[in-house]
Amino acid sequence: MKSLYFIAAILFTGLCSAQEKPNIIFILADDMGYGDMSNAGGIIPTPNCDRMAAEGMKFTDAHTSSSVCSPTRYGILTGRYNWRSKLKKSVLSGTSPALIPKERVTIANFLKDQGYNTGMVGKWHLGITWQKLANGEIKSPEKSFLKEGYVKKKKRGSYGGGWDIDYSKPAITPTNNGFDYFYGIAASLDMPPYVYIENDRAVEMATHEKGFATPYRPGPAGPSFDASQCLITFAKKSREFIAEQAADKSKPFFLYLPLTSPHTPIVPSAKWRGKSPTKTTYGDFVMETDWVIGEVIAELEKNGIDDNTLIIFTADNGCSPTGSIPEHTALGHKSNGDWRGHKADIFEGGHRVPFLVRWPAKIKSGTLSDSTICTTDFFATAAEATGSTNLIKETIAEDSYSFMADLMQSGTTTRPFIIHHSINGSFAIRQGKWKLNLCAGSGGWSFPRPGKDTKDLAEIQLYNLETDPAEKINLQANHPEIVDKFVNHLAKVIKEGRSTKGAKQSNEGNSPFPKNILSKFPQLVQD
Repeated sequence: MKSLYFIAAILFTGLCSAQEKPNIIFILADDMGYGDMSNAGGIIPTPNCDRMAAEGMKFTDAHTSSSVCSPTRYGILTGRYNWRSKLKKSVLSGTSPALIPKERVTIANFLKDQGYNTGMVGKWHLGITWQKLANGEIKSPEKSFLKEGYVKKKKRGSYGGGWDIDYSKPAITPTNNGFDYFYGIAASLDMPPYVYIENDRAVEMATHEKGFATPYRPGPAGPSFDASQCLITFAKKSREFIAEQAADKSKPFFLYLPLTSPHTPIVPSAKWRGKSPTKTTYGDFVMETDWVIGEVIAELEKNGIDDNTLIIFTADNGCSPTGSIPEHTALGHKSNGDWRGHKADIFEGGHRVPFLVRWPAKIKSGTLSDSTICTTDFFATAAEATGSTNLIKETIAEDSYSFMADLMQSGTTTRPFIIHHSINGSFAIRQGKWKLNLCAGSGGWSFPRPGKDTKDLAEIQLYNLETDPAEKINLQANHPEIVDKFVNHLAKVIKEGRSTKGAKQSNEGNSPFPKNILSKFPQLVQD
């Protein structure tokens, strides 16, 4: 089998050297659930997502490596499980320093070495290393647009500060991690500073104080920055980047387009307000998110490069509880499908996401795949699509499995296990129909919440997703052999620093397991 794989890889490499390599675009929604697309049963119209599904392949068992923002983005770009990084739980802020070291090879670095022009437009959320003002200076806003009396209730800067940053100086941004061009923002739209960054500098100085909708997090902002205009800006910048690359016939391009929607603050632009049949701003925001996809495809078609462009659309985690879930459920719209939980959770609703792939020249229209894949798999897939699998060194993409076989309908993804991670650092491991959650509750925000609602619950959970997709019947006591098998595999993958074949690698610090889990499974103790 191994020899056949290498023969196939060699043949595909030859094919790519004889023909033009594909352009690659990766579009990432922010907090959009598996069931939010109309092609997945949702009642919010998503015509462009539906077009991608109709003209390409839809994956029904796709997952993020984490159920929250920053960790998932790390996994997408590095092909490495997020818990191998320094970030062991939660997310970064808009003033956090850069998480990915310059020496860590990202997919942008990798494709750049294969002759690609690389660009990013959108939300980074992997840390920007800003330069600080001299002598510990902290500035005050020239103008504040906060609610009356708000500063009295909340200490200014309590959500990350930013008034000590020198916005006139260059910062360490995505251009430090393989991107030739970057236009976007540091983190979420509810995390200051609220300024656009182009390459390594703020587009305008953060001299004003603003906050946008719920949650109302005040902070430094550019005078012209308006959260409701972000998607319009990102669509415009993406089209400009595509047009510029299309004019240069000498190189293919890679565009990473992580959007700010439909994450909080839920602020659709004026054109989209009141458009959703759900009568919710979340529904409007999902529709505007879908519109951006249409803008990207339109620019590809305009420039005659649509046929040989590989586009992936997915989300960084499931729908958030701020996404009007009860109201939508009452209308028959299930943002997270029939899965339990939502964003931040170890349950399926936290990390099972929409995943669409379109490549007219290669992928047969209207195809489906039920292969279990992870967003970390983008790295190896892009490498195979460009005929450069053999250039993946042992020190990179340690948890990335190519799903090109699914796309070409020549086979299925050979991923033995998939590992999930929640906001509080809880682990789960899945193979086939079985899923083991190494925590007593949700590991996130839904009931039962860790440390609050889990006192009388079993310490671990084992579910048969085939018969129990809602993870209601805990079978851990009935199948100790499955529990042991899964835990032993997890321990091996953690200690070897990789889940793919290759030489042992190092993690950036140990993954923190609670004492009760380490006592129950001593094989998880790390040196």
